[in-house]
Amino acid sequence: MRNILFLCTGNSARSIMAEAYMNHAGAGRWRAFSAGSTPTGKVNPFALETLIAHDVAPPETPLSKSWGEFAGADAPVMDVIVTVCDNAAGETCPVWPTQKDQTQQKLHWSFPDPAAVEGDDANKRAAFEAVFADIRAAIDAFLSTPDS
Repeated sequence: MRNILFLCTGNSARSIMAEAYMNHAGAGRWRAFSAGSTPTGKVNPFALETLIAHDVAPPETPLSKSWGEFAGADAPVMDVIVTVCDNAAGETCPVWPTQKDQTQQKLHWSFPDPAAVEGDDANKRAAFEAVFADIRAAIDAFLSTPDS
């Protein structure tokens, strides 16, 4: 089983949805985690609602976590690190633990922040649906490559 870490700034929406969808679609091959550089402390309820609407189980304990939790010596070793927002991609990331002689793959997938959408609940739901569709497409494409 390989590990993948999805990073965002707040770890409240995009990275949470990516973690849940990868655990759903990559079950048995991939174990996904998510974290943020500046976690909000809570998961956006529209992210959880969107996952449930697509029959994707939310993370077992939906928490907004700091990426520091995954940089320690006792953290799971990540095979792939994916930033899912432009802010996190531009930040100085911690050094992630690796296996000896392992090359860690680092990817950047830019998705707009659905949590930043203003307006009524219908507008917010539409934004989360659109971003989830993009996340699902990116993960499905990633999983279809020979190396994954």
